[in-house]
Amino acid sequence: MKNVAAVMTDIRKFEFKEVPMPVVKEGEVGIAIKDVGLCGSDLHFFNGDALKIFPNSLPFILGHECGGVIYEVGKGVEGLKEGDRVAIEPGVPCGRCEFCQSGRYNLCVKVRFMAVPPYNGGLQKYISYPAHMVYRLPENMSTMEGALLEPLSVGLHAAARGEVTLGSSVTILGAGCIGMCTLLAAKARGASRIIVTDIVDSHLEKALELGAADAVNSRKEDVVERIKELTDGKGADVVFETAGIAATAAQTGYVVKRGGTIVMVGNILGDVPFSFRNIYVKEAQIRGVFRYHSTYPAAIEAVASGRIDIKKIVTGIYPFDDAEKAFNDALDNKEQCIKNVIRID
Repeated sequence: MKNVAAVMTDIRKFEFKEVPMPVVKEGEVGIAIKDVGLCGSDLHFFNGDALKIFPNSLPFILGHECGGVIYEVGKGVEGLKEGDRVAIEPGVPCGRCEFCQSGRYNLCVKVRFMAVPPYNGGLQKYISYPAHMVYRLPENMSTMEGALLEPLSVGLHAAARGEVTLGSSVTILGAGCIGMCTLLAAKARGASRIIVTDIVDSHLEKALELGAADAVNSRKEDVVERIKELTDGKGADVVFETAGIAATAAQTGYVVKRGGTIVMVGNILGDVPFSFRNIYVKEAQIRGVFRYHSTYPAAIEAVASGRIDIKKIVTGIYPFDDAEKAFNDALDNKEQCIKNVIRID
């Protein structure tokens, strides 16, 4: 067995290199990676933006949305065996801090997260990983679906933070991958009407396909006025900002209903012009989302039962040898790309 990784050596540059086979320690499993989804954070590294935050981090291995097959089981591991198809939760918390002890381990400051320096990611043939963060997939789920549980978990956590329930009206600002996953999660939780906004018609068409009631192109329409019109002037019970840009963040207070909830999901860098008057006059609340916690079991059940068809967000599947093309296409063809997946034989 030889381990090969797609190593990022420069901006928009991968080199395939033989790397050491992982040593499977006590409490770990060895996993043959089969599918890796491309996340926005991976793309920020690939185009060089994240190197401003993590200088001198190259060479580096990207990829944290991973599904694979167990090839070795370490000492002391129970409930997993060789040949199991699995999903990998990419963050390993310390397990001891106040946040871990309270169950909110996504806030652990000592978390080891795949593809965040100094921890390499999953764009390699084999890895070893702590077994308690690895989840066996049911027979009717593929390793690609296992990889997609990671972005779906963000959507599930966002919907939970927004307390979406049967009959909720929802607006999602941004129809990228996380916007789509939030849409799927909100629909699964019983949202009655979902409005999605974006600047790309093909993404809005996909949102309608996935269950949105209305799609608004913010390049062609006044988003605030259109959402008011669609909600009879009331606004939405829950508003999700998933685009990760200042313009949509600024819109949230204008389109949320009195007494409603704003959930900030997108990763926004820099200042945002925001009218807090909309918040206190409406007595609305703002909640943040940082990754997720305790979502994988529910995500697996939702996908395995057919309640959520996560495969529908995939727009491209690329062989391992074309990893660089998968990243370039995601960056250069954004109108056509929602989620690219790299398949490792």
